[in-house]
Amino acid sequence: MSEQDYQYPMRLQRGDIEQILPHRGAIFVCQQLTIEGPHQFHGVASWPHDNAVIQGHFPGMPIVPGVMLIESMAQFAGAGLLAGDPYVKTLPDDSVGVLAAVRNCWFKQPVLPDQQVEFFIHCRQMAPLLVQVHAQVKVAEQEVAKLEIALAYAPRAQLQATGG
Repeated sequence: MSEQDYQYPMRLQRGDIEQILPHRGAIFVCQQLTIEGPHQFHGVASWPHDNAVIQGHFPGMPIVPGVMLIESMAQFAGAGLLAGDPYVKTLPDDSVGVLAAVRNCWFKQPVLPDQQVEFFIHCRQMAPLLVQVHAQVKVAEQEVAKLEIALAYAPRAQLQATGG
């Protein structure tokens, strides 16, 4: 498939993203994802007050952990690449994207539970199995974070637990 075979923008709701990613429970807060091109994504997430991660992080002073912003960014990038990047479609079917590096992160303001958080993401293929991901994160049009990570593709069997 080539880029011309894709119809951008593609809009995915939470259920669509769940069909692409294995994540569930408190770690999965992706609400919607717009794939604007093969490497350009806009994601929306929100952490409810009753999310287990929020409950245990600064009890009585609920803020969304920065690591959750990083994880959500990785999920949005992974889903966007799997659904909208023609190159990723050429990888073996058992390939799965995993967080490979956290390179540069700036947290400018706290993110609170129930706020709508927007991720403006750009990806760049660095090597056949490595993608650099940049994101600007906003709440109510105010920048709250700038993030840079790397995702790597690995065979699913390599990541699955071996009994014992």
